[in-house]
Amino acid sequence: MNIIAVDDDRANVIMLQKILDKLDKSSDHRYYTDPLKVLEELDKPIETAFVDIGLPHMNGLELAERITARYPLCNVIFLTAHSEYALRAFEMHASGYIMKPFDYGKIEDALTHLRFRTPYFGSRPLQVQCFGSFEVFVNGEPVKFGRQKSKELLAYLIDRRGALCSMDMMIGNVEPDRPDDEASRSRIRVYIGDLKVTFLRLGIDDLIVRSSGTFAVDPALLDCDYYRYLSGDPYAISRYSGEYMTQYSFAEETRAFLEMKYYGGFHGDE
Repeated sequence: MNIIAVDDDRANVIMLQKILDKLDKSSDHRYYTDPLKVLEELDKPIETAFVDIGLPHMNGLELAERITARYPLCNVIFLTAHSEYALRAFEMHASGYIMKPFDYGKIEDALTHLRFRTPYFGSRPLQVQCFGSFEVFVNGEPVKFGRQKSKELLAYLIDRRGALCSMDMMIGNVEPDRPDDEASRSRIRVYIGDLKVTFLRLGIDDLIVRSSGTFAVDPALLDCDYYRYLSGDPYAISRYSGEYMTQYSFAEETRAFLEMKYYGGFHGDE
């Protein structure tokens, strides 16, 4: 896992280094006392960032916004001696909020409950192509969907990157010409059931996550070119040529985001 830790107190940085070296021995860790140095090296992939809120030059909340603008799937874990920033951290969808003084147990717990889980992409059972047309593969073989709308719903949930989606959101994006009524909700439930059956037959029974009437995909099960791109993977960046889920209209917002990122971010500094 690509982890950074940012704290202007060098003693805290040294403690974080000792803890992370024990918890995540085989990964790449980088440590900073100056947030401006982080921005200088923002081209290096970041999957998890431990960020002190009280930093010089810019506070940790501002730094986290800069990091997640480049890496939307980055897990941000705030470190602070003050509880008043908790609401702002929650609004930013932070993965964790650790009160100082921290210890081994608090850091371990934060890594155990990351918002975006990051096992090696190569170990994930599903391969998903978002660049160009949307396609899904298991062990190199294309997945056959019982309904094209089921496939479109899966594409929408993948586009949402693990965020929970309500019925009205799914209807508005997958069935935009139909009213938000019980008939439309029934169709969405049919598509969800179809997806569950499709992937259960392939040995994958937990791709679709449900919580209080909302639905999402588990990103940890996907080896997805879009997710790789957002994580800063050089190969995925090189594979993007301006096309994203070309058959679906709901993907236009993400296409615009990727175009801005492609021309103003990854390639704008070349």
